[in-house]
Amino acid sequence: MNSNSLSIRPALPEDVNAIFGMIFELAVFEKLEHMVVANEAMLHESLFGDHPAAEALVGVENGEVVTFALFFHNFSTFLCQKGLYLEDLYVKQSCRGKGYGKQMLVALAQLAVERKCGRFEWSVLDWNESAISFYRGMGATVMPDWRICRVTGDALKQLATD
Repeated sequence: MNSNSLSIRPALPEDVNAIFGMIFELAVFEKLEHMVVANEAMLHESLFGDHPAAEALVGVENGEVVTFALFFHNFSTFLCQKGLYLEDLYVKQSCRGKGYGKQMLVALAQLAVERKCGRFEWSVLDWNESAISFYRGMGATVMPDWRICRVTGDALKQLATD
């Protein structure tokens, strides 16, 4: 999957350092760096261990990984089909405005179609108007009636014992 000066390919174990660096950059951008507990070893295990939890595509420009998309499969009971869920997409600041985000989304959509997914979904922060506008321009619907529910940490442990 090539376009212009960006080459998109599945992530390799040697990309973990670059991906993790961008994950932290994303956390800083979202003002959530205090929530990052992951490390490179954990990411490596999650992507390349015996039972990978996720996959990633990377975009390479001039030999450097400058963008990544981390995703996994979910499932729709209404469609009775798997879906592709994009957990994170990030383009390094120095490479923005080159169309790399769109190229990554197109590559993921192609992958979803190849894998016979019924949906391609992701979340966006409600304050990130530029991202919302970008996604709408790509044909995405921002679901106004849906909210993400999350249970983590002590609340998760408590729920597991109820």
